[in-house]
Amino acid sequence: MRFVSIRDIRNTPATVWEALGTDDLVLTSNGDPVALIVRVEKDSLDETVSMLRRARAQQALAAIRAGARREGTSALTSAEIDAEISAARAERKHA
Repeated sequence: MRFVSIRDIRNTPATVWEALGTDDLVLTSNGDPVALIVRVEKDSLDETVSMLRRARAQQALAAIRAGARREGTSALTSAEIDAEISAARAERKHA
């Protein structure tokens, strides 16, 4: 995977597009990654977008699970979860 800056796209776009022909690119701003540029075929655009969205959802779920383990909420029983939901609903109803 090649890293390219926003400045590279502005100053040498042909070089960037040439690199995209052989590799996915990580777009950077001030050295920090901000986006991915991936090559897609016109016939597989929907599938590629769907796969990227699934990967993003899996990443978010992994982060939620890690947070639950850190906070100790991953070991709640069904009864405790139901109590939390009821309390949140009651609080929302009175808000």
